[in-house]
Amino acid sequence: MKRALLLLSFVLPLAASAQLVKLDGAKSVQYKQVEDTKLFLHVFNPKDHKASDRRPAIVFFFGGGWNGGTPKQFEPHCTYLASRGMVAITAEYRVKSRNKTTPFECVKDGKSAIRWVRANAVKLGVDSKRVAAGGGSAGGHVAAATGNCLGLEEEGENLKVSSKPDVLVLFNPVYDNSSKGYGHDRVKPRWKEISPMHNIRKGAPPTIVFLGTKDKLIPVSTAQEYEKRLVAVGSRSELHLYKGATHGFFNKGKGDAYPDTLIKMDDFLNSLGWLKGDPIFKKESK
Repeated sequence: MKRALLLLSFVLPLAASAQLVKLDGAKSVQYKQVEDTKLFLHVFNPKDHKASDRRPAIVFFFGGGWNGGTPKQFEPHCTYLASRGMVAITAEYRVKSRNKTTPFECVKDGKSAIRWVRANAVKLGVDSKRVAAGGGSAGGHVAAATGNCLGLEEEGENLKVSSKPDVLVLFNPVYDNSSKGYGHDRVKPRWKEISPMHNIRKGAPPTIVFLGTKDKLIPVSTAQEYEKRLVAVGSRSELHLYKGATHGFFNKGKGDAYPDTLIKMDDFLNSLGWLKGDPIFKKESK
């Protein structure tokens, strides 16, 4: 059985080299080790940030079908949110191509990352009660699962520190793993355990979702049903549909929707009191 080591303090200097990528402006910190695999968080701090600060934080998980991908995908989002005063983090997690893992390990790593940020909030200059999770596609699944699915915790971790994020920011997320959804063959017969859609309950985090109407992996009807279930349990939901947009439309350089998604993300976080003032740049048309 693979055993994980949750690093509950900074056992490595912040300048430690990361396993997958090195991102300009980020400080890389190891948060977990499973056998020989070390996993890192890439932390983007606001200007003049101090450990004594208590800022909101967000942890992003990259997309790639639970098979591949890198934390670099959400570097632009992290840079933007750090400029707005948040501690923004893009996380590494195990995937099939590199680690021969399943989606269940992806979610376990996601939960470990959220827990690690909370456990180290004082050293990070973060408010432990304002930790969000975000992600795109399969990374959106990881984020949504950390916010909704019970269990799937890594063995040996301190479960007294919550792995549930306070807010979710999801970009064309895989959040239905039923036979009608995506990735069912990868997670059956345990699909209901890991499907965010089927684990929504009272106390679900406030959630914003971005989806293209021409996404071949995530139907609009799925997003609408997810929103319906969130509202039914008394949680806040914002669904933004982009006409004619396909999967991955939100990425910087993929199309012209990127600035608009940033503005809407900013407005959402601002409405929660996590950001202050106006967005950095003016709204642009989709």
